[in-house]
Amino acid sequence: MKQITLLMLALVVLLAACNASIPPSGEPTASAATSSGMGSGMGMGMGQQNGMMARHSAPIPKAYAGLVNSVTADEASLERGAELFTTHCASCHGDGGMGDGPAGVSLNPAPAPVAHTSQMMGDDYLFWRISEGGAMAPFNSTMPAWEGALDEQARWDVINYIRALGSGAVQPRQGMGGAALDPTAQATRQAEMLATAVAQGVLTPVEADVFAEVHTAVEALRVQGMENMSGDMNSMQVEMLAELVQAGTITQEQADTFGDVHTRLLDAGLME
Repeated sequence: MKQITLLMLALVVLLAACNASIPPSGEPTASAATSSGMGSGMGMGMGQQNGMMARHSAPIPKAYAGLVNSVTADEASLERGAELFTTHCASCHGDGGMGDGPAGVSLNPAPAPVAHTSQMMGDDYLFWRISEGGAMAPFNSTMPAWEGALDEQARWDVINYIRALGSGAVQPRQGMGGAALDPTAQATRQAEMLATAVAQGVLTPVEADVFAEVHTAVEALRVQGMENMSGDMNSMQVEMLAELVQAGTITQEQADTFGDVHTRLLDAGLME
């Protein structure tokens, strides 16, 4: 069964730039402290939301579409990836990959919390972004193209490592500073976002409960594994919801509500 990761929708994605970074760079988030899990961030303006969605749905070039990681995420690959990340990425993206490195403070777009965003994107998407950088629209970042400096294995090693940071399989090395991804804090921010949405009349309490329930199911599916991942965030979200419906974990009505709530949260500027 094809395992994919979603983003629950939110947060910051894509990969914004940093001259000193290797992994995909990303979303113009206000700070690492506001980055959240699968749609639990708050406070983004509508212009920023529109830009985020453009990056989420950016079409993957044919040369990369469908690529699957050819390097097993074993101890050797994670060690190589850790060395590359520490040397080239942590200054912007932070030791934990949460976009809070000291060199990224003045960048616009800000460095993405790649430990999180890497969980939401397919292998092909991430490999494309690392290989070609962020100079092109809709990314418009200073992230360099790494295909000339890093061979194919090195790029896959970096992807393995940042995904391991996001899943908790490895702990950040200490060097530049920066927080590790904190699932508990993300869950708190999601709850706050949903409460705000209900208070503003964007959602009903029942819709908020459905959204939270489906998000929990999505996260459970994500941690089971990430095999044959491909596509941008939107396509992966569709596939993951379909897989949960097929498995009987959620109903089609719940999946539809989840998608509708996601759209309304974005339109209201409540979701990062």
